[in-house]
Amino acid sequence: MNVIETSLTGVLILEPKVFGDDRGIFFESYNKKALEKVGVTAEFVQDNHSRSVRNVLRGLHYQIKQPQGKLVRVIQGEVFDVAVDIRKSSPNFGHWEGVTLTAENKRMLWISPGFAHGFLVLSEAAEFIYKTTDYWVPEHERCIVWNDPDLAINWPLSGGPILSDKDKLGHTLKSAELYP
Repeated sequence: MNVIETSLTGVLILEPKVFGDDRGIFFESYNKKALEKVGVTAEFVQDNHSRSVRNVLRGLHYQIKQPQGKLVRVIQGEVFDVAVDIRKSSPNFGHWEGVTLTAENKRMLWISPGFAHGFLVLSEAAEFIYKTTDYWVPEHERCIVWNDPDLAINWPLSGGPILSDKDKLGHTLKSAELYP
C-alpha cells in the first residue's frame, strides 16, 4: 500500500496495490496489518454504503460524542471528499483537505476521529462506502455548513449543491459544538 500524507495530521490517502490482467483486477480494500504498519490502529465496528447522484453534497458531519474515524472509498463514480480539522487544540484547527476519490483510482482516505467529513458527487452517480470506528448515534451527530466562509472549501461545483434538509441547517465553525 502506498501512503500519501496530507497537510492534516490524522488524514492519510491510501493507495492499494492493484493487480490486474486480462481477467480483471484484484486488490485488498482492507487489511488490518497493513493499516497498522502505517499507524492506523483503529477497530472498525460499522460499514456504511451510500449512493448519490451528481451534485449531492453530504456533510460536513461528525459526532460530538463517540467520534468516528472513517476509512472511505468510492466503488462507483467520482467524489470530492473533504476532511476538516475541528479539534480546537490542534495546530491545524479549521484547516481542510480535499481529495478526489474514484472507482478507477481506488484511493481510500483515512480520517481520524476529530474531523468533520463530507463529500460532493462529481460523476452522474457515485457509490461510497466507509468503515467507522464507532457506531452512528443520531443524538450526537452534528453538521458544519458546507459553505462556511471561514473554511472557504473550494468545492468543485457545477451549479448549486443538492443538500438534505439537515445539511442545510448546519452550523458555522464559529457557532458549532467542537472537540477540545
